[in-house]
Amino acid sequence: MPDIVVMFFILGLVAGILRSDLAIPKATYDTLSLLLMLTIGLKGGMVLHGNLSWQLLPEMASVMLLGGLIPLTLYPILKYVVRLSVANSASIAAHYGSVSAGTFAVALAYAESAKLEVGAEVTLYLVMLELPAIIVGLLLYRKLDKAHSENTNLSLKALWHETLTNKSVILLVGGVIIGMMYGTQQGSQVTSLLTNSFKVVLALFLLEMGLVAAQTLRPFPWQQWKLAAFAIITPLFLGTIGVIVGTWLNLELGSVVYWAA
Repeated sequence: MPDIVVMFFILGLVAGILRSDLAIPKATYDTLSLLLMLTIGLKGGMVLHGNLSWQLLPEMASVMLLGGLIPLTLYPILKYVVRLSVANSASIAAHYGSVSAGTFAVALAYAESAKLEVGAEVTLYLVMLELPAIIVGLLLYRKLDKAHSENTNLSLKALWHETLTNKSVILLVGGVIIGMMYGTQQGSQVTSLLTNSFKVVLALFLLEMGLVAAQTLRPFPWQQWKLAAFAIITPLFLGTIGVIVGTWLNLELGSVVYWAA
């Protein structure tokens, strides 16, 4: 049986395909997204409490390198094989270079339910992948989109500001720092409420994801079959790379699962 949270995605998908009037208000979905990011950061920070080590540097460097290389590798495929615009190619490539909070959260839930040993640093993967992927994606767009580059001067300062002040980065980094400062005991009055409701938030988040997926697939965009094939094949390829790199770094089994996700 799949993890119960996955069933909520399927529920949303089925409801959308059946054209149900089920809908999650945008404000609620935005709140769920914020809570999910903050909770992931807090959970990771609490595990990191007292466990930081310089030995993490090679692992974090590998994560950042991967986060930058993936968009660079996928962009030409999206642009010249799938034949998307510069903006769409850069955006999708950056999304694959970073990691979906939903995907990460499902991996987190799976690792917890399967009682897999997980490294304390895995939450940092989100931040370490997010930053280079966003920067590379924006650079690709601003450098290669002629219409945009004629009207906008590329400012690295503005680029870094745009990246570092992204709400996802703020919540993840802030959550990690707060969790790392207070640990599981000192901050329990606040953190326990968020961490204990993690699966509930994730379930509702995935329910909305299922509804969104159903809307996208109805009717199925056959003219975008190349993009659909790309979306099916690429995660399998990148997941395999993640397993290889995680195994090469001699990480715990649970951490390898995160690399694959």
